[in-house]
Amino acid sequence: MIYALDTNTIIHLLSHRPEVLSQRNAALEHGARFIIPPYVNFELLRGFRYVQATAKERSYRNLCAWYPIGEMRLETWELAADIYTDLRKAHYTVGDADILIAAFCLIDGYTLVTNNTKDFINISGLELVDWTQ
Repeated sequence: MIYALDTNTIIHLLSHRPEVLSQRNAALEHGARFIIPPYVNFELLRGFRYVQATAKERSYRNLCAWYPIGEMRLETWELAADIYTDLRKAHYTVGDADILIAAFCLIDGYTLVTNNTKDFINISGLELVDWTQ
């Protein structure tokens, strides 16, 4: 299984949140791999740089040595447009960032690790896990 790590999950890993580390370690023991969606990379870098958190950015870069950053392909953008349309027609509001992260996961069958499940729950077919529980 390949897990895509949402922004909040990476922040929890960098902060050494025990239950998240435990879940990650259990996943590793079962042969799981991890990937960082490209939009998550953007969210993290802009945050670190805005508050000048160079030590946290350095820790994040070390994490990226183990967990690669994925790429957004044209089909991901196309699927994101479809997801937006479906959600809008169903009267759900989800931010563009979350739609792009969801499309990235759906294209390659990744399970998204997030504690922000409420923003993703209405996206059809998206596998979610919350390691904070």
